[in-house]
Amino acid sequence: MARFSQVASFFLFLTKLSTGQREVTVQKGPLFRAEGYPISIGCKVTGYQGPSEQHFQWSVYLPRAPTQEIQIISTKDATFSYAVYARRVQSREIYVEKVQGNSVFLHISKLQMKDSGEYECHTPNTDGKYYGSYSAKTNLIVIPDTLSAAMTSQTLSKEEGEPLELTCESSKATAQHTHLSVTWYLMQDGERSQASKIISLSKDFMLLPGPLYTERFAAGDVRLDKLGVTTFRLSIGRLQPSDQGQLFCEATEWIQDPDETWTSITKKQTDQTTLRVQPAVRDFQVNIMAESTVPEGKPLELVCLVMGGGQYPQLQGTWFFNDVEMAHIDAGGVLRLKKDYQERASQGQLQVSKLSPKAFSLKIFSVGPEDEGAYRCAVAEVTRAQMGSWQVLQKKQSPDSYVHLRKSAARHVVVSTKNRQQAVWEGEALTLLCKVGGAESLLSVTWWHIPQDQTQPEFVAGMGQDGTMQLGASYGELDNHSNTRLEKMDWATFQLEITSTTITDSGTYECRVSEMTRNQARDQSWAQKTSVTVKPLESSLQVSLMSRQPQVKLTNTFDLSCIARVGYSDLKVPLTVTWQFQAARSRSFDLLLRITHNGTIEWGNFLPQFQKKTKVSQSLFHSQLLIHDATEEEAGVYQCNVEVYDRSSLHTNGPVRASAISHPLRITVTLPESKLKVNSSSQVQEISINSNTDIECNILCQSTGNLQLAVTWYFSAMSTNAPWLRILEMDRTHVVKYGDEFQTTRRKQKFHAEKVSQDLFQLHILNVEDSDQGKYHCAVEEWLWSTNGTWHKLGEKTSGLTELKLRPTGSKVRISKVSGTENASEHSEVAIHCSLESAGSPASLFSVMWYWNRENSGSKMLVHLQHDGLLKYGEEGLRRRLHCYRSSPADFVLMMHRVEMEDAGMYWCRVAEWQLHGNPSKWVSQASDESQHVVLTVLPSEPTFPSRICSSAPLLHFLFICPFVMLILLFLSLLCLYWKARKLSTLSLNIQKEKALWVDLKRAGSRTTHRLEEDGEYSWIPRGTCSPVERVWTLELD
Repeated sequence: MARFSQVASFFLFLTKLSTGQREVTVQKGPLFRAEGYPISIGCKVTGYQGPSEQHFQWSVYLPRAPTQEIQIISTKDATFSYAVYARRVQSREIYVEKVQGNSVFLHISKLQMKDSGEYECHTPNTDGKYYGSYSAKTNLIVIPDTLSAAMTSQTLSKEEGEPLELTCESSKATAQHTHLSVTWYLMQDGERSQASKIISLSKDFMLLPGPLYTERFAAGDVRLDKLGVTTFRLSIGRLQPSDQGQLFCEATEWIQDPDETWTSITKKQTDQTTLRVQPAVRDFQVNIMAESTVPEGKPLELVCLVMGGGQYPQLQGTWFFNDVEMAHIDAGGVLRLKKDYQERASQGQLQVSKLSPKAFSLKIFSVGPEDEGAYRCAVAEVTRAQMGSWQVLQKKQSPDSYVHLRKSAARHVVVSTKNRQQAVWEGEALTLLCKVGGAESLLSVTWWHIPQDQTQPEFVAGMGQDGTMQLGASYGELDNHSNTRLEKMDWATFQLEITSTTITDSGTYECRVSEMTRNQARDQSWAQKTSVTVKPLESSLQVSLMSRQPQVKLTNTFDLSCIARVGYSDLKVPLTVTWQFQAARSRSFDLLLRITHNGTIEWGNFLPQFQKKTKVSQSLFHSQLLIHDATEEEAGVYQCNVEVYDRSSLHTNGPVRASAISHPLRITVTLPESKLKVNSSSQVQEISINSNTDIECNILCQSTGNLQLAVTWYFSAMSTNAPWLRILEMDRTHVVKYGDEFQTTRRKQKFHAEKVSQDLFQLHILNVEDSDQGKYHCAVEEWLWSTNGTWHKLGEKTSGLTELKLRPTGSKVRISKVSGTENASEHSEVAIHCSLESAGSPASLFSVMWYWNRENSGSKMLVHLQHDGLLKYGEEGLRRRLHCYRSSPADFVLMMHRVEMEDAGMYWCRVAEWQLHGNPSKWVSQASDESQHVVLTVLPSEPTFPSRICSSAPLLHFLFICPFVMLILLFLSLLCLYWKARKLSTLSLNIQKEKALWVDLKRAGSRTTHRLEEDGEYSWIPRGTCSPVERVWTLELD
């Protein structure tokens, strides 16, 4: 087998070679083989010209002389072999097998350790010219044989059916990667060549049974187990006489060659163990077990039992009824029924089977009058003949067993609930049991429901004798989602279950049982009733809301538990839980989330971040929210609403059965207690002028969480009542902001803040000068960041004072300490002097700062005359009222114009001396001194006429309002005169028109007087008293 795999792999490799030029190929190396075992190395030539039969010459290059060729064997020259290989070639221990005209195998029957080396296959040239390769080489490495296989030689005597266990010890110590296979063999005639394989563990770690043991291996009767590394155990559960013989174990070692084929390199067999199997005693008896009297229509089972005989005999059984054969089962389990009984078996009325190796069964499912009579069984022990047929060893028959029919009697029916409770909660499962008394038979059942306040029954469910079930029209379809189930628990018990009851399920339930008999014209039936009340769930549903942390710290975690309680603790119904939230300043509840009864979660949009930081868990009657990183947005009132659905609502959109809402629960979110501690010890630093220094702010303890610190540095000068000035602030976002008095470029260059670590902040002061002397401290604020993007201040601590002093430099500024008072009238001018006791060094410059202080108010810097002559005012509005100048080398003057009463208070100056220091040189304040306070008293000035007017509020109001009143009166007078003039003008115009009319009438009258006198009379009538000349003439004409 191994040689065949070598040949196959060799030719598979050779088919990949191309033609066109001579090429010699050998099996790819290195090849590892064990000492004392054979090897075959293939060689083939392609692409040659000339005769088809080619010659091959084999040589070897040994490791001790790798360049020296040692000739082994040739197909062309019998004298080709060197003396060291000549004897082995002549004895056919080494020979060449010609497979084809262009391919051969070199065979070495028994390898020696000295055979290791590089083997070369050479083909003499038969072409017209040299073109291609004429030889090929491969390496052979001979390794020691380390395989061992051992088993204690012994003789065992066993009885048929007993178990057997044999162990084989096999190991290897090969340095190369090899696999081991183990095979167990059985020789029945003592000749090893005819050994039959029992079972083997292959090199691929697969169990492979022998052809005679395949069925027993599949049945678990034959096993091979590996115990540890070197032990292999053969187990036979039940011995058979055919297992008798000599058993031995064979171990084979396999190695994988470079061409990926596995080759056996060693093989060992153990000593033999002789096994004798004593056949079991085979004499037995046969009896039938069955009931002698059976009700008509009930099932009947007859069991044929074999007593005695061997432990695992091969038996076949035959059933007889009234001495006529009914059925036959052979030892292989093949059933043969007589024609009369084949139809009954196909209809499921009769069944013949083998229950165990020594038991046969005949079952009639519904006994009728035709089944009354005598039954007998015959059992034969058989063995398999050589031709495959069964050979009977012995045969026994049972005594006759007579079967008689018993007529069915009247039955009684009992209907009850499963828990003996006549009342259930809505949604609870209702289970009704219908138990039938009497003899066992095939029954059918129907359930009916009579609702409360009704008399007409409704069909609920029914089950026929064959198990076919039907549901009423109002009780769903026969599927997995039906609310109604009918089960047959045994032949006499039927269970009706309504998995989720409703109020309409209250009422009376009736169970009707029917029995069909063969000799009666119609079925017999019995019935029984019971009453059931379904209590509404709404009356018992209660919802409570609780939390273990109603007062939660900011950024901490809190939980909310919504618990629903009903009157029935085992009730399992779908729930929909709605969580609502009312914010602190809101009057209504908003939706947080809804967990529906079918498992979906709907989130509200009131709190955008709520979904991201909330874990939802829900069980049958418990819904819990776990909210992480609490913020002030989550502070407010919570409540949960529970809605109960029918179980069928998981698949259909059913209505709400009941609902309840919990009491409101308020959750307050407070700031955590600050644990901030800052070093409060005071210290003094004394340094040289124009040097750099650091002032530290040490954090001793701080709170945990997403915190940031804001550090503000303050400074107070050495002068009396000097205020605390804010130097700079490093806020919680590490942004640095300078104080109002430190906004200049020079100040920003001097003071720098640095966060050295989480617990250490430093204020760097560069080029320290006299004006930098004073007291420093830091104020630390602790800020907490919440997930809603807001900062919260937890606490604030102030460090101890650090006093900064300059070492004496020899320079000292002395200001006259004479205190005094100044009186000035209001709106006048005043000059306040500040004098040096000495003019100082010619290399020095001086600056002066004037301060003002008033009772109940802090000090305020008025003006600063710098050493370079620049003036800077504390407030821009002081520029027009104040002027500061140096009247002499030792005298500084503050001039105040138009003094006001509010200018009264204490004034003093601070003079600093400046000198050049460093390289490159720059001006540095190295000494300063402060004057005594000068108290300015402002006296009210003598009142003038304008001031008196301005000081009298009523007079001022009169002078302001009187002109407007006069203007209004003048305007009204002019308007009245205008109206009068216009009226007179209109009247004059009307008079002129009347005069003109009078003249015209007079002229006309002179012409018509005579005619009027002849024709009629005339007269004039005065109208009104407007004017003596205004008249109305009336003419009367006939």
